Amino acid sequence: MTLENTSPPTGFPVRGHDAPDLRFVSVFSAGAGGGNPAPVVFNADGLSSDEMMAIAACYGHESAFVCKASDPRHTVRLRFFVPAHEMEMCGHATLGAMWLLRQAGRWTTCHATVETLSGLVDVRYDETSRRIDVGQPRGVVEPVDDLSLVGALCQVLRLDPGDLDPLGIVNARTSRTKTLIPVRSMSVLNALSPVLDDVRALCDALDSTGLYPFALERARPLELHARQFPRLSGYPEDAATGIAAAATLYGALHYGLLAEGESSMRVYQGFAMGRPSCIRVALRDADHIDAGCWISGAVEFAMLEPTR
Repeated sequence: MTLENTSPPTGFPVRGHDAPDLRFVSVFSAGAGGGNPAPVVFNADGLSSDEMMAIAACYGHESAFVCKASDPRHTVRLRFFVPAHEMEMCGHATLGAMWLLRQAGRWTTCHATVETLSGLVDVRYDETSRRIDVGQPRGVVEPVDDLSLVGALCQVLRLDPGDLDPLGIVNARTSRTKTLIPVRSMSVLNALSPVLDDVRALCDALDSTGLYPFALERARPLELHARQFPRLSGYPEDAATGIAAAATLYGALHYGLLAEGESSMRVYQGFAMGRPSCIRVALRDADHIDAGCWISGAVEFAMLEPTR
C-alpha cells in the first residue's frame, strides 16, 4: 500500500524534495472499518493556514500538519485542522502523526516533545509493546448543576430525563472541555439522534467543545461506551476522540467509577456509526493524579478519498 496520496487536492503545492507529503492513518481502530481517519501532512511548513484548512475540508476529517519545531530541543511541531477551523490539540491526529514519523524513521528515540497550540505534549514509545502514548495534563471536572442546561441537553439529545444516569452531568477538560453525560444503558446511548442544528448553541452555553454521552459496560476493569457530537468541526459525530476519553478518565475519578488499585480504563466509541474504536486512557502515576494521563490505541495505514 502506498503511503502517499497520488491525487492531492487542487492547490496542493509541489516543491520538490521538501514538498508536502500527504499520508493517511486510522487511529484507535477496534475492528473492521473502525477507528478515526486522519490525513497527516509531512513537510507542512510551507503551507498557509488556509491551505491546511482546505486539506482538512477536502477529506472531511481532523488533519495533522508536521512542521519543524520552533525550539531545537523539541522533536516536532504539529498543527491541527478540522474542516471548519484550526484546533489547539487533537489526540488521535497526534498519535497518528507520531506513529507515521516512527514508521518513516523520522522519530527514533523513546520520548518526544511535541509543540502544539495547547502547549508542549509528551509522547513516549515502548520498545516492547511498540505502543505510543500521548500525554495529557491533569483533568478538571465541574458539575453542570443548572437545571435549564440539563433540560436543554435532554432536548438536544432527544433524551427522556429518566434516561440520564444519576451520576450527574459534568464538564471535564484536559486540553479541551467536554460535557460528559452519563446515560443508563447502551441501548439509550446507541439510540441517540440529536438535534444537530442545536448542538453548537448548547455547547456555547455550556462553554464546551462537544457533547460526550456515555454508558457503563463493565465496572472492573472499567469500560465505557461513548459518542461525541462536536460543537463545530464540519461533521456531526466523531468516531474516536482521544481528548474526550482523557477528560472522561477524570470524570470517572470524580464519579468514583475506578475501582481501588486501578488507574486505567477503556473507552469504546464509534460503534453506533459502524466505526468501532477503542481508546486506552491511564494515569501517568496512580498515586499522583496531578501528573496527568496517557492516551493510546491502535494505529494502521488507511486509504482516504476526498469528500469534496
